[in-house]
Amino acid sequence: MKLPALLVTLLIAASPMPAAPATPAGEIIVRDLGVPIKAVNWVRLHPGRGPDGKASLLASMGQNNGGLFVIDIDLATGHCRQFNAPPGRMQYPTASFRSPRSGALYIGEHLTGHLLRYDPARPERGLEDLGVIDGDHATFPTGITESPDGALWIGAYPDCTLTRFEPATGKFTRFGMMDDTDKYLYPICGADGTLAALTKVVHPHLILIDPKTGAKKTIGPVINPEDKSQHVLFYKGIDGLLYVETHSGTFRLRGDQLEPAAYLPPPLPPFFSAGSVTVPFRDTLPMPDGSIATWDDGDEGGAGTFRRLRIASTNPTVATRLINLDWHGDGSNLFVLHRGLDNHIYGSSFLPEHIFRCAPDGSGMINLGRCSLMLGEAYTIGNFSDGTMCFGSYPHSNISLYDPKRPWRFGADADGNPRDIGRLDDVGIRPIGMAIVPALTKPDGSPVHEKMWVGNLPDYGTWGGTLAWLDPKSLASASHRNLVPDCSPFALLWLPGPKQLLVGMSIEGGTGTKPKAKNGAFILWDPIADQAVYTGDFGLKDLGDVVALAPADNGLVYALLGHTRYTYELLGAEVAGPTRIALVDPVARKVLSIATIPAEFGRMPEQIQFTLFRGPDAVYGITEKTLYRVKPGTCEMEAVWRAPAGDQLDCPGPWIGKTFYFATGWRLRTLTLP
Repeated sequence: MKLPALLVTLLIAASPMPAAPATPAGEIIVRDLGVPIKAVNWVRLHPGRGPDGKASLLASMGQNNGGLFVIDIDLATGHCRQFNAPPGRMQYPTASFRSPRSGALYIGEHLTGHLLRYDPARPERGLEDLGVIDGDHATFPTGITESPDGALWIGAYPDCTLTRFEPATGKFTRFGMMDDTDKYLYPICGADGTLAALTKVVHPHLILIDPKTGAKKTIGPVINPEDKSQHVLFYKGIDGLLYVETHSGTFRLRGDQLEPAAYLPPPLPPFFSAGSVTVPFRDTLPMPDGSIATWDDGDEGGAGTFRRLRIASTNPTVATRLINLDWHGDGSNLFVLHRGLDNHIYGSSFLPEHIFRCAPDGSGMINLGRCSLMLGEAYTIGNFSDGTMCFGSYPHSNISLYDPKRPWRFGADADGNPRDIGRLDDVGIRPIGMAIVPALTKPDGSPVHEKMWVGNLPDYGTWGGTLAWLDPKSLASASHRNLVPDCSPFALLWLPGPKQLLVGMSIEGGTGTKPKAKNGAFILWDPIADQAVYTGDFGLKDLGDVVALAPADNGLVYALLGHTRYTYELLGAEVAGPTRIALVDPVARKVLSIATIPAEFGRMPEQIQFTLFRGPDAVYGITEKTLYRVKPGTCEMEAVWRAPAGDQLDCPGPWIGKTFYFATGWRLRTLTLP
């Protein structure tokens, strides 16, 4: 799913790293280096009429530290009255809707699936928690719409559910699953009371719903996401009625009928379309005074900071003006950490994708801003031999190149630094694994340039990811799909001895799908011939996903065998099995030893692809609760550090000497061995 507008390029100077406390000899020291990025996500503007009848503008914003919030904006000064969600895990306003009849703003939040309300007429109530939408069936609300009787209809993931909420009584009516296969539901109600929804993403199709009973029926074409000639766009027109535009025709929905329509009216802004997972709120309705507010620094070509509004007018005699907002952010979760060849620590935040940089001691910490047009998160970062860095970003697996020796100026043009190169194919969406293959020589003596290789999970609702490469000098590229049917390249490691790329394959498909394949695989890839020389299981018949690879001594490799948390939930613990570490000999193509990660180490972090890595003296790994060391030449594991109660390891970073860099939520931290 493409994730909407995200935020804030603040230049944040971190607090100086505190001096190490006096500790007994041999004690591990853990330090906090600061909060590198304070930004916001799922940003939407909500124009309307205030309780005094005048122009009113609200905005909903998500964040990790401090939770999501709503701002009530003073259109004269930019001052924001800020209302944060009740304390807890309410971080993402994934569905939001401002009622034209009442002026109240409703938010369906992720992670706990509650419905919230802010009423500008009653600001003393703050951001109210109205209750649970539909328990575990609706943890990610996808859309909210209002029917003529004032009821709200809420679609949700993960069970494609529909829920009715009556503001007057506070009553929820839960109609359950609207589809047995798809997980996402996007409802829209017309001014005539017609209620319909689009399912996404495995077989998108339109469902007409009886608002009294919740009875449903499929209407119109069912889309195959792999067939690019098929499409469906579902929206509310400026006349308040529902329309659908498909590859097989254009239609108007009325009652329980799909009527051919010779003319499609423009969509009613703010543009809400259930025809795509993207719900772009880029255009806003004029407010009562004729003014129109848009972001001057948002995601569309801006820095993604959402600090400045452009106030235009439908009256050509009224000048456009800019106002600066004073809302307060507390911190964005970190997704990936990396050491550049310039010896700085780099990292990406998660929703939005901003890049930070700091010295190893935490000094000079700065939020550099966006590195990609995507603004999701950088999944992977690599170093070329000349110091140039490569970012692989979600969604669409966009690739960006950055030269640390030049000033930071993001752009998609030739002078951009980072420069967004774009997609390497039309399939990949999550660039889950990356490796830099050095310059090589063909058998005839001709050179092969240094290249970046990336393994990608496929787009939503599809199976079979891609292995792609990019030459950073010429920008030449190529891509290969379905190296193993219905599987995806997940982990990559360059093997200097045999001069081959080791690829770990996963059964995971695009988001919203259930795995089709039963087992992952190992692939040995010849980067000169650009083809596989081996595909198999190294003799391990019950091979699960190969999700992480780390170089050991003597040309051996440690492989982490398991599944992402998403796949575990789909398969169930008995089918998925435990997470294991295997010591493999890629030249002999066999597994030398294997062991299960002890249960007392805790569960694996959500970003499992980062959890096995080379340390100062051995290969190390993490779970959410434990940093552990693998005894060289074996699969024996010993706990090095266990997180105290209430603490955890979310994202591992590089080692510098005996110091290990990691993130806990939005905090950059270090752990130094004695």
